[in-house]
Amino acid sequence: MSQPISVLTPTPCKECPLRQRDIFRDRSPSDVAFIQEFKTNEFFYQPNQTILFENAKSDQLFTMLSGWAFRFKTLEDGRRQIINYVLPGDLMGLQASLSAPMTHGVDTLTECVLCVFQREKLWDLFSGHPQLGFDVTWLAAREESTLDEFLLSIGRRTALERLAYLLWFLFDKAKGIGLVKNNRLEMPMRQGHLADTLGLSLVHTNKTLQKLREKGSIQLNDRYLTIIDEQSLMRLAHVETKIPNSRPLI
Repeated sequence: MSQPISVLTPTPCKECPLRQRDIFRDRSPSDVAFIQEFKTNEFFYQPNQTILFENAKSDQLFTMLSGWAFRFKTLEDGRRQIINYVLPGDLMGLQASLSAPMTHGVDTLTECVLCVFQREKLWDLFSGHPQLGFDVTWLAAREESTLDEFLLSIGRRTALERLAYLLWFLFDKAKGIGLVKNNRLEMPMRQGHLADTLGLSLVHTNKTLQKLREKGSIQLNDRYLTIIDEQSLMRLAHVETKIPNSRPLI
């Protein structure tokens, strides 16, 4: 598999949501200076590349600047479970300790630009910049909250409810970072990705998607998702609370 291109001054795509400064919380000058020192590089990845390998150690952390990726785990026979999707502003690699191997992998869905940090400098972040340390903890807690909902889907939601929740979740998260244009979201994943996220067969996923379309709350054509009736979709998915879109950026 090809290696990422290291770029010191990449040019993110015009739609990069990180250019919209009001999405992310303000930083003090000292925190900004530390983040610039903490950052070591920026990497460019093509679609279908691996950012983090399962069961391999990584000395780096990454913040997604632009693009889509997904976290996953696989069994020995190749069966894959997609754990979550990575969008701009998300921090990757925090789930492993300083010396332990990664328990999951991360693959790209689209072209991606990543900000690179050295894992060993996390101690300096927590000891010298408590606000940044709190923000890293906040990001980890948000990830855990997301996993709680996905676990609920796999364990208790019906196939239709799982799909409704996943599409609502991705649309809402993408909308919060400026990826939704004219109430349309371009979704780069295929139905196989959805199936591996929902824990369903490809055939079952296809049939469930058709049922959801028939209810009239969404349109999904040529990978473009439009939510027609958000309240109806949320009721079907049993969405109880929405996570605020304003969040820290490391």
